[in-house]
Amino acid sequence: MLKIPIIKIIKPIIKIFGVLLLLGFIALLDPQGAFAEPDLALGAKVFQAKCIGCHLGGRNSLVAAKTLFLDALHEYHVDTPELIQAQVTKGKGAMPAFGKTLKPEEIESVAAYVLDRAEHNWSKS
Repeated sequence: MLKIPIIKIIKPIIKIFGVLLLLGFIALLDPQGAFAEPDLALGAKVFQAKCIGCHLGGRNSLVAAKTLFLDALHEYHVDTPELIQAQVTKGKGAMPAFGKTLKPEEIESVAAYVLDRAEHNWSKS
């Protein structure tokens, strides 16, 4: 009969338990999940409240060329969620910074909303 030392059986179980315990703590600290999709409905709400005054329909009432249409976002290198989030957070030029007035999830959601609308050419559908 083959005898396997008990330690060889217990070590992998302890490691697995440790990983599961760590994942459980992460879930408790971040109940919405670190990899949760941005909330486009929240983004639309934030856009209506904070952005529409200057960016109605994806346009720009202050600097006409710097619209929120996809070609302009590409041209001005603000065409990823991270870059849009940075601009919303820090502001740039005539655009105010919203980093102190919006929550991180609001900034993430409004950036996702802007990119989604730009990809749909700011159409209603």
